[in-house]
Amino acid sequence: MLNDVYNEKILDLAGNIPRLGRLEQPDATATAHSKLCGSTVTIDLKMNGSAVTDFAHDVKACALGQASSSIMARHIIGSTPDELRALRETVRRMLKENGAPPKDGKWADIAYLEPVRDFKARHASTMLTFDAVVKAVDEIEAKRKQAAE
Repeated sequence: MLNDVYNEKILDLAGNIPRLGRLEQPDATATAHSKLCGSTVTIDLKMNGSAVTDFAHDVKACALGQASSSIMARHIIGSTPDELRALRETVRRMLKENGAPPKDGKWADIAYLEPVRDFKARHASTMLTFDAVVKAVDEIEAKRKQAAE
């Protein structure tokens, strides 16, 4: 039921998004947009070595896109590229293949997004922040590889 999707925790996450805004000199910027609902998330990312050191985002999205972005912003600092790619895949599987959300650890709040599984029209907005973060990580790694060559 749609009330399960827009539960109290989702609304709380959506209403309390940390790290809003933009970084002055990010290592990469990426935008993800949902054509279906019009939601857009733009993220700025800084990395030092293989860990995220700073993050900011501009979130123009529905409550689900806001909640996803809120979860990301709360836990991304210190995360590695491999961890972030695996997280995106975990969320994708949770929504599209009945996969399990993270059971514990810093990403456990992803479980609050699990009811979205039954509403395919909401998958894209829920995935925006995860897709944008992986795009930015890929860009940073590509720049580093090119600089090393």
